Amino acid sequence: MRQTIIPESLAEVARATGFSPAIRAGDFLFLTGATGAAADGTMPPTAPEQALNALGKVQLVLAEEGATEADIVELTSYHTDIDADFSDIQGVLDDFFTAPLPAWTAVEIAGLRRPGARVEFRVVAHHPKRGAG
Repeated sequence: MRQTIIPESLAEVARATGFSPAIRAGDFLFLTGATGAAADGTMPPTAPEQALNALGKVQLVLAEEGATEADIVELTSYHTDIDADFSDIQGVLDDFFTAPLPAWTAVEIAGLRRPGARVEFRVVAHHPKRGAG
């Protein structure tokens, strides 16, 4: 059984795009990819700023289900220039996560949907519903 997870602050975007910020399937949360646009819609110029913003969106979606970054079991990061940005983004992730770190795959790609985006995170979290077996 699938359940759509839509924080109120993302409801308008979800309606406009047709995408769900996350889907719960059993004990797992599958989050839509998060890029690093600021709250006003502008894209910061640096990869670390974008990474921080994107991770803030991840936290917002996880919190809707009572989950945190500690529940993330898999992270896929997509980079438009992995050589230039990887170490800076790894530094942001090192500050964001506590051990044990999730499984992480980093992939370089030709481009992202959002103009100016340098990194996008896709997340899978394990967070059983309260009261579930």
